[in-house]
Amino acid sequence: MNILEIIDKKRLNKSLNENEIQFVIENYVNGNIKDYQMSSLLMAIVINGMNFDETYYFTKYMINSGKIIDLSSINGIKVDKHSTGGVGDKITLIIAPIVSLYAKFVKMSGRGLGFTGGTIDKLESIKGFNVNYDIDEIINQVNKYNICISYTSDELVIADKKIYALRDASGTVASIPLIASSIMSKKIASGADDIVIDLKVGAGAFMKNKEDALTLAHTMINIGKKFNKKVVCILSNMNDVLGISVGNKLEVLESIEVLKNGGEEDIRNLAIEISSRMISIANNIDIEKAKEKVVKSLEDGSAYNKFLEFVKIQGGDISSLVIDAKTIYIKAYESGYIKYIDVEGIGEFSRSLGAGRINKDDIIDNNVGIKIFKKCGDYIEKDDIIAQVFYNKDMPNIVDKVNSFFTLTNNKVDKNEIILDIVE
Repeated sequence: MNILEIIDKKRLNKSLNENEIQFVIENYVNGNIKDYQMSSLLMAIVINGMNFDETYYFTKYMINSGKIIDLSSINGIKVDKHSTGGVGDKITLIIAPIVSLYAKFVKMSGRGLGFTGGTIDKLESIKGFNVNYDIDEIINQVNKYNICISYTSDELVIADKKIYALRDASGTVASIPLIASSIMSKKIASGADDIVIDLKVGAGAFMKNKEDALTLAHTMINIGKKFNKKVVCILSNMNDVLGISVGNKLEVLESIEVLKNGGEEDIRNLAIEISSRMISIANNIDIEKAKEKVVKSLEDGSAYNKFLEFVKIQGGDISSLVIDAKTIYIKAYESGYIKYIDVEGIGEFSRSLGAGRINKDDIIDNNVGIKIFKKCGDYIEKDDIIAQVFYNKDMPNIVDKVNSFFTLTNNKVDKNEIILDIVE
């Protein structure tokens, strides 16, 4: 078998068979296929796509490229959640304690290369919080407490780590089959029985429109079926910042407000929907009954108490969540209805403050970030406070920059719905 023949075959928009895909994955991991050759194949895939069988085989051999975690010694159904990434996305911090009141929640996550840190970075902004667990420790903790969030093993899905980095560097990220196989290979290798995926759609997400998001959702659901995993995709709106906070400590503190039965309506509603789906799947109960449990846990304080227990058992000091940064409130330059918010621009701005990474070795400042107090559709008056910036290094033209994220109109604008669709 020859990599050049395989590249040429995909260039001509012909389907690759299982043996060819196995050959590509295995030989790229062991170094026999070079980056420039793999880049050529990835570009051909971006241009011509892959059918479902190709996508399934691609997923299968990425899973087989590394260690596969066996969680069968955890009693009961194990549920996991994945987000395709967005600005202000701290949902895992909220749903984990809620779900673990009624089901086994186990999640392996990485550090973020994005606008803020990933789930692991957010948790590590709590002083002392430990995310470095081996598999036996994870199993023991989940059996005892129903919850564990741990750093992803470097031995998991080795092919995806290499291919993901190459896609990022070669302009071959925009492919639904490649996105689906990347997400699902990691989720399946991590050992959960069932998976709920928060698939972000809009200006601050990779999937800009609902049609492409639906295609991705159905692809991931069908991959799950091939591996006997139930997958539910919740399409959620990312044309607004989720909640109000972007930045690691800021997002943890906002998550706590939701767990205390407060918080913004959008993030509360999404957290309730995702938690309810996970509890419904794990316990085989009606979704409305699951929602009753979730709402009750927020109202009676049990969700917040579970979060405190979770932080304590993983070594965190909740009293360390104090913001150490300079701050400035941003006032609006003019009046009008908010027609559009540059959510991606807000994310990039937050990263420029130090809240996120460009390179994996970058040091995050957990104290910095931004709060956005307005949503699309809101009416604002000139000099209304629209945002608050937390910073530790001098940033020129902060007020001008933040005001540039908001596009106003004189005409009334409908507010965004947070949940666009649920696909099962």
